[in-house]
Amino acid sequence: MSSDSNIVDGHGADSDHPLGPELLEISNQLRRITELVVRTDAPIEALDSASVALTQAEVALAQHVPPWIPSVGPMPSPDLEPNDYFPFSPVIGRYNPLAAPAEFVAKDGVVTGRVSLGAPYEGPPGCVHGGVIAEIFDEMLGVANISMGSGAMTGTLTIVYRSPTPLYTELTLAAKTQGVDGRKVNTTGTIHAGDRLCAEAHGIFILVSGEGFVEHAKMHGGPAQNE
Repeated sequence: MSSDSNIVDGHGADSDHPLGPELLEISNQLRRITELVVRTDAPIEALDSASVALTQAEVALAQHVPPWIPSVGPMPSPDLEPNDYFPFSPVIGRYNPLAAPAEFVAKDGVVTGRVSLGAPYEGPPGCVHGGVIAEIFDEMLGVANISMGSGAMTGTLTIVYRSPTPLYTELTLAAKTQGVDGRKVNTTGTIHAGDRLCAEAHGIFILVSGEGFVEHAKMHGGPAQNE
């Protein structure tokens, strides 16, 4: 399994991705700050002080924003884990403060993983928001498909919520590509809290060629537009 240092090595000085330990630490800090924001009972003076510090950070970063930043890292390979080639994913991206992030291991159409979600991801009291669960399934099933060479776009995603998914609990994630029928890829997944099944999903994904993704990037102003 690769480490954060592998990610940095994969995006060195010749890369457009400024990934490194400094950016990773900022992402981790923002996760911690987000947790504090939704749980704090700090007085106004403390909030004002925090706001000044955050404004300074915002100004410093705003001076170095290119027109477009790719949302993926290096191409998937047996030497990399999903967290490595999707560094900015809102689900598993270590460099995206919106991500918990979930940790995935993928091989031959099978994904195993784990994640613990805190207060920023709350829906019902003490439980993970159902939309967050859907997001995890969409990512996990898609990664299962990629790991067997069947990268595809989500067609339909059906989720059955079996029991409340608790916050601050390590959740066990699993997904498997069940088969390919023409352009349709059938994939299933589950989320458990210990031995208890929290939710299960079935997705139908539509195979898209690499050229299709390039055309999509052109339509939405990605770097392929200038190639």
